Amino acid sequence: MDSLEKVQEQGYENQEKTSKDMSVGDWLITMLILIIPIVNLVMLFIWGFGNPDPRRNYARASLIWMAIGIGLMIIFYGAVLAFILSFNNY
Repeated sequence: MDSLEKVQEQGYENQEKTSKDMSVGDWLITMLILIIPIVNLVMLFIWGFGNPDPRRNYARASLIWMAIGIGLMIIFYGAVLAFILSFNNY
């Protein structure tokens, strides 16, 4: 039982060492990078699917929201285009 507890403690200590809390300045720089077109998309993919990073979950969630927004935009503009083209038959 002692060895299991030691392994769990060591795993917890290693996790604390590898995961770094981000400061307010780090988040300000992150948001500044995300303002820049094209760079934001590239950086979200790097943070989301690259090396372990404290921004990983945020990057993945942002990419999911972008995909949902693009999908809804395509549906909306497709419906508007179909509506406009339906009047051209008369």
